[in-house]
Amino acid sequence: MNRYQNNRILTTIKGKQYYATTLYQNIPLSNTDLYVNTTVGDRYDLLAQQFYGDSTLWWVIPMANDQLIKDSLFPPEGLTIRIPSNVGNIITEFRLINA
Repeated sequence: MNRYQNNRILTTIKGKQYYATTLYQNIPLSNTDLYVNTTVGDRYDLLAQQFYGDSTLWWVIPMANDQLIKDSLFPPEGLTIRIPSNVGNIITEFRLINA
């Protein structure tokens, strides 16, 4: 999934096109969420591939964990992080708020 594919394309007065700012929703807790302890070598894209079957959904994991840096592919070692289980709903909501 390309997370920018549904973003609005805006145009400046001079005709230059650009993507609108990407908005991210709050990802609510679910009883079915998984929790994993991070270790050396973990990366969000590898975790997304493991749990979602799609490495491009890496951004869901840091967005669901307030304690994580949002602009890195590498979680800090030794943390327990939440892997949201309702990724289909998250993607649907993401597309709606960025359409």
